[in-house]
Amino acid sequence: MRVRFVMGVLGLASVGLMGAVDTAGAKDQWFVLAQQTIKDTDPSVKITAEDGKWKKEDVKQVKISVEGADVEIPKVVLHWNNRPDDTIWNVGTVKAGGQTAAKDAPGHEATLGSISVQYKIANNAPTATLKIWGYD
Repeated sequence: MRVRFVMGVLGLASVGLMGAVDTAGAKDQWFVLAQQTIKDTDPSVKITAEDGKWKKEDVKQVKISVEGADVEIPKVVLHWNNRPDDTIWNVGTVKAGGQTAAKDAPGHEATLGSISVQYKIANNAPTATLKIWGYD
């Protein structure tokens, strides 16, 4: 009789743990770390944490989206806290409303200190907006 009772308790505990694992994974989502208006007169921009926001946020992936104009991006440097920088070459032209492919954080999860982007705004547009996205 005790064996059945113990088996029943273990069965309920395992079902409860599976539910806890599923709800823990539900928090993973993309969110905006920062956004910056860029000008056609500048060749690059360095975007840092807004009000120390990034210092608290470990991210699993990073991507950039563009609004307002097409932007050619030859080089992106991700400046990680306590990790080597990641340089991404020849990102290409990101269409207005589009985004880059996601880049994995080192060690599966890390804190981003800042990001440097070399760019050229296409079609003689005066400005565009870059958004830096983190996945957690």
